Amino acid sequence: MSENPQSTVGTQSTGGTEKTAITPPTHTTPPAKFSHGVRKGNILQVAGQVGFLPAEEGKAPTPAGPTLREQTLQTFANVKAVLEEGGATWDDVMMMRVYLTDVDHFAEMNEIYNQYFEEQGLKAPAAARTTVYVGLPKGLLIEIDALAVLG
Repeated sequence: MSENPQSTVGTQSTGGTEKTAITPPTHTTPPAKFSHGVRKGNILQVAGQVGFLPAEEGKAPTPAGPTLREQTLQTFANVKAVLEEGGATWDDVMMMRVYLTDVDHFAEMNEIYNQYFEEQGLKAPAAARTTVYVGLPKGLLIEIDALAVLG
């Protein structure tokens, strides 16, 4: 995985509306042919983000810590970075999908989620769903993706 010292925005014209790939400067370049986010018109899809700390050149991606709280807060920061790079805010998010690796983490994640978004001062919460998914890389406890509609 290569490091990304600056944001990457790639553009492709598709039927009159450009599709823009988004990688914030805090994120590594994806290891495969996908983007951390894609914006087309007023739609921004944030790909699944995990609790990796901001990218450091020459260093492998590192989880924020071993706890669900540490990883969830970092995952929120990573989603927010993609939103901001794409011109969106949490208030533009229409749908969030949360993937946990342990069914026993539901209550704690809901507590962290509620506190975080209360602190963000959201006008109206996004629709959300949470599911248990055991396919994340070793040590990662949570993944979140988001769909935002701007304007």
